[in-house]
Amino acid sequence: MSKDPQVELIFNHFIPRYIATGVDPNDMQRLVKRVDEWSNWCSIWSDEALKHELHGNREKDRNHHLTASESWLRAAIYYHYAKHLFGADPEQFNQAQESMLRCYNLAGVDAKIPLVKLKLPYRGDFIHAYLRTPEAPSGAPLPVAIILPGLDACKEELHTWSNSFLDRGVATITLDGPGQGESAAHFPISLDWGGVMSAVIDALAAYPQVDATRVGVVGQSLGAFYSPLSAALEPRMKACISNCGPFNFGPVLPQMPKVSQDLFRIRAHLSTLSQALEFAHELNLETKAQLISCPTLIVFGAGDKIIPASEGELLRQAIASKAELVVYEEGNHVCFNIPYKFRPLTADWFVEQMGS
Repeated sequence: MSKDPQVELIFNHFIPRYIATGVDPNDMQRLVKRVDEWSNWCSIWSDEALKHELHGNREKDRNHHLTASESWLRAAIYYHYAKHLFGADPEQFNQAQESMLRCYNLAGVDAKIPLVKLKLPYRGDFIHAYLRTPEAPSGAPLPVAIILPGLDACKEELHTWSNSFLDRGVATITLDGPGQGESAAHFPISLDWGGVMSAVIDALAAYPQVDATRVGVVGQSLGAFYSPLSAALEPRMKACISNCGPFNFGPVLPQMPKVSQDLFRIRAHLSTLSQALEFAHELNLETKAQLISCPTLIVFGAGDKIIPASEGELLRQAIASKAELVVYEEGNHVCFNIPYKFRPLTADWFVEQMGS
């Protein structure tokens, strides 16, 4: 049986990402064989997720708490990818989202570094985040990396990247901002990332184990547009990392898969694709990049087929002397095919900027 071209396109783009963020390679092989129509994408991924969720339940009953946590974390990632780019079917999308949140929060209770779920006041409602704090041998408050997902990602997907910072003594906040993950229903895609970051940093005052004066922002994909935008608008940022983000999203969006374009429309709370394509031009750092005063690391893969590496060079030129650009020749989008390179690079660089 021939594959649905939509399914082939998504697998071709994203298998390295799925594996890098927690999908078992053996499960990945089975999923590639099983998913033959885009219409059954969500249900088959959810079926695979349920196997890991039930395994976690059984291990919890046996008092194998860490094993249960690992199983629930894997289930959460699978439920997340069940809804990946599936926003046009709200019923299935929302069901997979609720399952993802249930499993991720279960996983966080007995994880090696527990999760603290945050609801941060913002514009009369809340944006959602998780705080993870490693033990500090000296007892001193820790620097904080605020890590942002992209258009079709969410804070739960950032778990493995977060680990690289935690291993180096940096606390992390993984965040769903406007138009992202759990916050998307309440807030459309927005340029108000100064307001978002102000809310996050102000909230850190309630947590004595972290140092709210040593905070940086890290982003991937569209989140790597939001990270330099945040650094431009919130002067308390001490460092910024942009991993494969657009400098001007206007020319980029029409080149992306149609499901990605439609998801941008949905997350922007717009009615038509033409409105979305027009709005994308407002996501432009041309007048904002020169406001960035903190050191900035820009990472790109030369083989990125979603956002061209030339966007990174535009950002480097706009920031000038405060920016460093690293391009991996073999890297794909977000360099998910070489996580063993980009994760330690970004975490080590961040530690150096924080003087930790």
